Amino acid sequence: MVRRYSASQIISKMRQAQQKHKQAINKYNQAVRRKNQNVRNAINKYNQAVRLHNARVRANRQRLKSELTRLSRQSVTITTTNYVVYRNSVDTLHESYTRLENRAESQQFNSIYNRVLDLSERETANSLAVTNHLHNNKYDVEEYTDTLEDAELRDSLRKISPDLDDRWNGAVFALNPQNPDAARHFCTSTREIMTQILVIKAPDAEVLALLPTCEKTDNGNPTRRSKIKYFLHKQGMSNDSLEEFVENDIENIVQLFRVLNDGTHGSAGTFNLLQLNAIKKRVEDCIMFLTVIIGDA
Repeated sequence: MVRRYSASQIISKMRQAQQKHKQAINKYNQAVRRKNQNVRNAINKYNQAVRLHNARVRANRQRLKSELTRLSRQSVTITTTNYVVYRNSVDTLHESYTRLENRAESQQFNSIYNRVLDLSERETANSLAVTNHLHNNKYDVEEYTDTLEDAELRDSLRKISPDLDDRWNGAVFALNPQNPDAARHFCTSTREIMTQILVIKAPDAEVLALLPTCEKTDNGNPTRRSKIKYFLHKQGMSNDSLEEFVENDIENIVQLFRVLNDGTHGSAGTFNLLQLNAIKKRVEDCIMFLTVIIGDA
């Protein structure tokens, strides 16, 4: 039996249908607006990241050029064997960075290399800066005020081992201009941090399992460079130029430690606050660079 509707019922049904249609349109428009807003937010976030990245690159490159200019004006007065070896390591690091930069500019690296490339430039600038400080160059105090902020490094060290965070705290505590052995104490602690990072994150057995034909020491253990190769391989960033740079960066730190442990700086073997801050920044950023290279290894 066909159901009959009154005129008022028909009008009511039509209104309900119109209301549902209107609600569907509103719901669709809201979804479109949300999507468009999300797209705009993503674009703004990307543009902001690009601006920050470009600003960092400009700052690093300007600092690198500035430190190179300062160093070129220096007349070297330190002639100890350790210092000569260290100074050569500074030049070697800069040369390996130049090769790495040339490869990057020829677009031989994809986006996963971006952060590492940025940090490589900073590492090179830091190496030049601390060398200039060893020559007693005049610097503005503001230049190294950011070196006291090491929260990111401490967080990275804690993830590897709480003991490494404790060692870093001890190293920073010792880095006081009133401590005549400040640099020596700092070097002892930070050298052990870097050694332990390699031991913990690149066990010999795992390196040999992944890279059985890697370079080995006389004792048959993977060399430091082999462990660097291991990290880069696991990150999907295997590249000879980058591997060479990381190895030269760590070697530069090792040679810096030897110079600082000579205890022959100045007449009393001590360093002023700006020099200690420059040393701290050099080592701090190098350890941070190493934790980035390690990634999830």
